[in-house]
Amino acid sequence: MFYELTKLGGPLLKMAEMDSAAQEWMAQATAGTVLGRWHTDIGPLGQVFLLRGFETADALAEERRRALMSRDPFNGNGIVERLEMESYEGFPFLPSASARTCGGIYEFRTYVLKPGGLPPTLDGWRAVIAPAKEYTDHLVINMFALDGQPRITHIWGFESLAQRTDLRNRHYAAGLWPPKGGPENIDHATSTIALSNEGSPLN
Repeated sequence: MFYELTKLGGPLLKMAEMDSAAQEWMAQATAGTVLGRWHTDIGPLGQVFLLRGFETADALAEERRRALMSRDPFNGNGIVERLEMESYEGFPFLPSASARTCGGIYEFRTYVLKPGGLPPTLDGWRAVIAPAKEYTDHLVINMFALDGQPRITHIWGFESLAQRTDLRNRHYAAGLWPPKGGPENIDHATSTIALSNEGSPLN
């Protein structure tokens, strides 16, 4: 499965308006499934995140071209001040992202990798998914970028920040996390906490 993670930036008080307009834009697409819609809460503020899944890279590229050729992509109506569109492919050993209830609190973690860092990163994650199941059950998707800097972005869903902290602490203490070979290949990393928007398939 291929994914597009879109980030819309604008005024803090206009995030709901940006989300509503983007829903109308995505409803007009000829391909792609809306998987999640969020607004940022901890980290860079004033952003709406949109995750869509595509069956093929060509379908993703076609939808990207529609946005690039539009004078008003995502129906920004002059409100959207910043637009980022990122293309990804899901880790081959993970199930595709799908609509489900995760608690409403989501973490978006991006690791920019050192050159050649993706193969050992994939190996490490493949080995740890089952042993760390209590934690990785909260993994919505992990995916590697098809454009820009070499990087992975993984999305996690939790009922609370306390639940996230408890799971991470226990798995670190047990030696089950992080995936072996992963940290050594990270150049730098970011983390953003976002809340699911009303009606988001991932909620």
